[in-house]
Amino acid sequence: MALSRSAVLRVLVAVAVVAPLVVVVVVADSPPLQHIGGAALRAAPAVDGFPCKPAASVVSDDFFSDAIVSAPSTSNPFGVNSTRATVSAFPGLNTLGLSITRTDLAPGGLNPPHSHPRASELVLVLSGEVMVGFTTATNRLFSKVVREKELFVVPRGLQHFQLNVGAGNASFAAMFDSQSPGLVTPTFALFATQPAMPMEVLAKTFLMGEDEVDVIKSKFAGF
Repeated sequence: MALSRSAVLRVLVAVAVVAPLVVVVVVADSPPLQHIGGAALRAAPAVDGFPCKPAASVVSDDFFSDAIVSAPSTSNPFGVNSTRATVSAFPGLNTLGLSITRTDLAPGGLNPPHSHPRASELVLVLSGEVMVGFTTATNRLFSKVVREKELFVVPRGLQHFQLNVGAGNASFAAMFDSQSPGLVTPTFALFATQPAMPMEVLAKTFLMGEDEVDVIKSKFAGF
């Protein structure tokens, strides 16, 4: 039996209302299936995180972490270092779909371009002045110098960087909508792989000779 015009209109309205909601529910980790899920860190990781401890063995310390209290050393070529409070260091995050990282930058320090395949990133500058920027799929750059207590957000999966543009040290907290956001740094993914990326791929990608590629690869040999 054919639907009346009013019935068809009601169906279209229902689809228009429900469709945006479908988009919303896939932009972050799945909602937790239980109230508490302290990670059993000695168990083999499952596809989507760690198995949960038995409820009776969950303790208050599972929901506490001092992982980002101390500033890490920035004595390296990039002048940057991070301490991460992801699920592997903070069991109470298991199944909650969030985590946080502290990053410290020496003067002129750079957190090189990288991406997080499983999370968007909200940057809160704790001290100093940090240029934060990301590039889109159309190669457009969005960047801003962010100062103490100011925020900058990086959409999920996009290449981004943080550069200390102030006179002294800088630090920021990066908050993620994933308990394990992942990290992909293109320079390492191209020049520091095991086994090595084929020379022909690198030479053609960067339009340079093999000797030039070797020079770049030598700079990442220790990473």
